[in-house]
Amino acid sequence: MKTFFIIITLCATLLPPGLEAQSSAAGAVAVGGHLKGRLEAAAYPADSVFRDALGARSRDAGLEFRLKAAFRHGRWKFAADYQGIALNADTLRLAAALPGLPGFGAQPIDDRRRWWDLTHTAGDPGDTLRVHRLDRLNVSWTGARTVLRFGRQAISWGNGLLFNPMDVFNPFDPAAVDTEYKTGDDMLYGQYLFGTGDDLQGVAVVRRDPLTGEVESDQSSLAFKYHGFVGTNEFDLLAAEHYGDTLLGAGGTLALGGAVARGDVTWTRTATADVFSAVASLSYSWVWGGRNYNGVFELYRNGFGQADGAYGGDDLARNPELLARLARGELYTLGRRYAAASLTIEVTPLFRLTPNVFVNLDDPSALAQLVFDYDWRQNLQVVAALNLPIGPNGSEYGGVETPVDGRYLSTGAGVFAQLAYYF
Repeated sequence: MKTFFIIITLCATLLPPGLEAQSSAAGAVAVGGHLKGRLEAAAYPADSVFRDALGARSRDAGLEFRLKAAFRHGRWKFAADYQGIALNADTLRLAAALPGLPGFGAQPIDDRRRWWDLTHTAGDPGDTLRVHRLDRLNVSWTGARTVLRFGRQAISWGNGLLFNPMDVFNPFDPAAVDTEYKTGDDMLYGQYLFGTGDDLQGVAVVRRDPLTGEVESDQSSLAFKYHGFVGTNEFDLLAAEHYGDTLLGAGGTLALGGAVARGDVTWTRTATADVFSAVASLSYSWVWGGRNYNGVFELYRNGFGQADGAYGGDDLARNPELLARLARGELYTLGRRYAAASLTIEVTPLFRLTPNVFVNLDDPSALAQLVFDYDWRQNLQVVAALNLPIGPNGSEYGGVETPVDGRYLSTGAGVFAQLAYYF
């Protein structure tokens, strides 16, 4: 592992940033990457259990460095991304103070479930952490109509823009601000392109049981997706065996005048039930007052969510399928029905403003979000966000009940700021 890091570092030193250097007539090496510094802060109400662990407010600061290296030789390509992360985060203490709460506070990346352990973690688990890892490490072969890729890589399927039930491989939190890179998984990926433009993709993701460390079939995934065209419209068909469950899905996109309708429906057969999830969205772009606008409205049904809006510990314990998906990072919501809206305003060609709102229709409660995106200089980008949870005590965004009477998993306003340099 150390030798591999040294090789990548030497490539970065010898090659101009972001350029592809022809090492010979047959091969080429490309190196690039980014450095991101971010700061997150949040306040906690007087009745929040987080206040007991963190005080009235918390502050998380972090640096993330990604170095990308790729070598091409004919139809072959070798790619590797080194990722270095340094965190000084108050919310790291939540893992010790409030165990068993996935999705709250800073979540360090680990490879307990992955086939290959390519992550090394050091530091004080109380509030500092240093992570060195390979987030991409794969070799691929590209033919006239066929692509084969083996190793650590990322894949995204589905048509949801904010919620995405068909995307079960490390999906992003719908409220995530930085969605530039998905966390990679260890898999074999294949794609075949038909003469019509349709394509068939398949993945075999190998995972370990996080408790035993052994590779297990009921922890792994085998999935196929067919993507086709009907005129200018598109459709997807999905069939998978995922963590021992059968998963089928269908979806697509449809042009409606100047708007685009998108949607997916999935059916999951678990050991105890048949579960249906779905998403439907409508997006539209227009120009007004000399500025570009893009709006999205989306409805989402989380078939694994709590139908009655009861999120107490005993209520959630009776829904192990939901808890398992929260722990795996496949789901980020507790309820059953949601509506979301997003509007991107291009204030200037370099500055974009995006208000978002995510509403739990069963509570009701909501998360309001305002995102700023500014291309400050060449290769420099600033991203900032303000998050405001709205709702009564006992609701998802207002604060879930805890076993302690009068205490809730509630947060107040939060801010996120990030400066990224690309090379």
